[in-house]
Amino acid sequence: MSFTNYATQSLQVYQQVLNSPSLHQALDKAIETTVAALKGGRALLVCGNGGSASDAQHIAGELVGRYLKERQALNVICLSDNPVILTALGNDYGYEAVFSRQVEAYGQEGGVLLGLSTSGNSPNVIRAFEQAKKQSMTTIALTGEGGGRLAPLTDILLDIPSRITPHIQQAHILFYHYYCEQIERAFSG
Repeated sequence: MSFTNYATQSLQVYQQVLNSPSLHQALDKAIETTVAALKGGRALLVCGNGGSASDAQHIAGELVGRYLKERQALNVICLSDNPVILTALGNDYGYEAVFSRQVEAYGQEGGVLLGLSTSGNSPNVIRAFEQAKKQSMTTIALTGEGGGRLAPLTDILLDIPSRITPHIQQAHILFYHYYCEQIERAFSG
């Protein structure tokens, strides 16, 4: 495949996202819900595997630090960040529990769990969403088309209309950069 073909396919996914009012509404709801939780003193927890773990770290970095403007640090925890916790939980409870156990520890009623999974079928993200539901947290999923097994556990589904992992991840970046910008705007006046 040539770069031109690859870029054209990427642009087609972006065009579908651009032309989806339901995705825009879901993204606005995700932002509004997250801002309300953070303003209420509750944490935003973020998780994902592999490239999605990097995206989860990116989101936390932008919101604990700053995205574009100076403002207060926000209470955002990336559940993929701590290798000691990840390896201890993986060893003691199994890899499927590495996020759910942290949700149990850090999650609060009224808080938000944002999970990234291109397939929507990552067992550890699914278990984290199940735990979040038990704790009356709002769940937001960034997935590929349809949302996979995460969809029924998700309060706000942001499913990119593609089944090609790199295209999904590129659109996730578009979504979470906007998400971070709008959250920051709510805290910077």
